[in-house]
Amino acid sequence: MSKNEKIKAGGIKAPEPTQQQAKQPPRRMGPGGGPMHGMMPGEKPSDFKGTFRKLIKYMREFRLAMLIVLIFSIGSTVFAIIGPKILGRATTRLFEGVISKFSDSAAGIDFAYIGNILIWLLVLYLVSALFNYIQGFIMAGVATRVSYNFRRDIVAKINRMPLKHFDNQSHGDVLSRVTNDVDMLNNTLNQSLPQLVMSFTTIVGVLIMMFSISWMMTLVAVLMLPVSMGLIITVVKRSQKFFGRQQKTLGEVNGHIEEMYGGHLIMKAYSGEEDSINRFNSMNEELHDSAWKSQFFSGMMMPMMMFIGNLGYVLICILGGWLAIQKAITVGDIQAFIQYVRMFTQPVSQLATVANVLQSTLAAAERAFNFLEEEEEVAESDNPVSPDGIQGHVEFDHVRFGYAPDKIIIKDFSADIKPGQKIAIVGPTGAGKTTMVKLLMRFYDVNSGSIRVDGEDIRDFARKDLRSIFGMVLQDTWLFNGTIRDNIAYGRPDATEAEIQEAAKAAYADHFIHTQPHGYDLMLNEEGTNISQGQKQLLTIARAFLVDPKILILDEATSSVDTRTEIIIQKAMARLMKDRTSFIIAHRLSTIRDADMILVMRDGDIVEQGTHQQLLADEGFYANLYNSQFETDLSA
Repeated sequence: MSKNEKIKAGGIKAPEPTQQQAKQPPRRMGPGGGPMHGMMPGEKPSDFKGTFRKLIKYMREFRLAMLIVLIFSIGSTVFAIIGPKILGRATTRLFEGVISKFSDSAAGIDFAYIGNILIWLLVLYLVSALFNYIQGFIMAGVATRVSYNFRRDIVAKINRMPLKHFDNQSHGDVLSRVTNDVDMLNNTLNQSLPQLVMSFTTIVGVLIMMFSISWMMTLVAVLMLPVSMGLIITVVKRSQKFFGRQQKTLGEVNGHIEEMYGGHLIMKAYSGEEDSINRFNSMNEELHDSAWKSQFFSGMMMPMMMFIGNLGYVLICILGGWLAIQKAITVGDIQAFIQYVRMFTQPVSQLATVANVLQSTLAAAERAFNFLEEEEEVAESDNPVSPDGIQGHVEFDHVRFGYAPDKIIIKDFSADIKPGQKIAIVGPTGAGKTTMVKLLMRFYDVNSGSIRVDGEDIRDFARKDLRSIFGMVLQDTWLFNGTIRDNIAYGRPDATEAEIQEAAKAAYADHFIHTQPHGYDLMLNEEGTNISQGQKQLLTIARAFLVDPKILILDEATSSVDTRTEIIIQKAMARLMKDRTSFIIAHRLSTIRDADMILVMRDGDIVEQGTHQQLLADEGFYANLYNSQFETDLSA
């Protein structure tokens, strides 16, 4: 829902990451993004081709830019590849000039020729660098714009999703679509995709240049590749289990630290320090054991690659020297070939890395596309009813609802609430009290029956207009990172200073606000820990006063405050409810004795309704609830 569609006066506190989410291990990365990283298996998409086609279609507006990036990437690589071949000519001419001096030849070193070649090399490398800069500049723009579009579409989708979707989804998973998955797409488009083009072009181009020099030397160089890859795969198989243990144990260590430091007061109160330290030491020892083994094996990669590479250079130099003696190639060709070998081995390992990254990226894209294709809320009415002039007459007409078709929790509920009446909804935990509120504000649609406001079915209102009629004050207060003024004006950002202060006075909040260091300009953090629980509740009541709703939904919020603050909050809520249709989710039955109607819920049904005195006289379920609570209060 959009900012204006959010709960006008209270809102719901953003959930903390669950303990399960806190223990999730981070993504595994290879040491330095080198060969180990490229060989590690990445997360795979379930439909590789389908996701790839969707991503191409999603990026179709950038087709021209991507074509330019492709051309400039290939151009940059080709110019860089030509360089060693041209430099080899200079080396050959220099070698021939030196030899001519020893043979008493008058030719000498042709510095003009060598100078021209060096100038051409400078031009080639400058053009290569320029092309690389241009493709990087364009690709950065494309990547960030694609990320922008994905985040925009996902956030817009979140606002169009029915709340029932989030009942079965962890908040961390939804947030991961906007952050981790989109970031991975951005990084891949910005870095890995150009690298893929350049690596492939380099391999093909270098092979062509190497074959143009000597097919025998090329064969030796290429044969070194399967040898090195075989050794790498052998080491990876040995080390992979240690990397797995390392990440699993790291997740356990992080989870333990989060638990102990998040609840350190309880841990200290029950003298759990020694047990906590022993558990941490055990997990830390396991982490140390798996970490040093995994790092040892990954550390073997580079020395092994260097050894095999140097062995290849020795064989190539010996073979090249023999071919030079045979006049089959020149000295400059040997020098150029060695450069090409260096250029050949790097993109091979880069391709393995990029292939793994692309696989994980398509898995991230698949999650994003799956979310974008989820079923949305029922469409708005084409001719929505205007909320102007609403009086607050609410009717429930044979309402039937269940969060799942086979689990109906409200079976057949009817009630007629007149404007200005105060309606209390009571019942044990799980009876369905909050569900009634969610239906009223159309967070969910009824299975059958209807809910009407001033005779109009709530489904005929635009959701934004319907929710503008309501104000909410919940037991769980919701404040965001901003000033006290901003938090009060959340439902009406255009409110004047005088209106904000008037709402605060009506909610009995103005006095405590003026006692704060910066008054209305005091910055609140997201948890609101720099003010008390009761003060936070008064701010949410002030927020409701400011939007001046026609219908109020109140969740008693005095269970965690002291008696004096509870009296102030009750007075503020009583003032807020005056002349407004009010629905109160009641926990303390003693606070709703003056309600115009009490709806008693049990297992999703309205089992009783009437005034406090009528329900006590009936000696039914409400009377039992009230008397048991009264006896509990007396015994306390």
